[in-house]
Amino acid sequence: MSVVFTITFGLLVLAGMLTLVRLVRGPRTLDRVLAVDVLVVLIACGVAVEMAQSGRAMNIALLLAITLLGFLGSIGAVRLIEGRKDQR
Repeated sequence: MSVVFTITFGLLVLAGMLTLVRLVRGPRTLDRVLAVDVLVVLIACGVAVEMAQSGRAMNIALLLAITLLGFLGSIGAVRLIEGRKDQR
């Protein structure tokens, strides 16, 4: 099972690096907001994989907090961008 966890972490790191490229190169603000949201999801997945690897669910509160903050942050950013378009 250690090989599976190593491959999973490797794929999460690769996805994170590709997401960082989108965050830097994103032509629009919504692309950048989406990239930050994907990074939050990748962090939550990394915490979940670590919990599965260790066999302990001590970080479940951390996992819930990360996902809640990511969700609320994405909604707030989209509403802010939407409000700017209405003012034009």
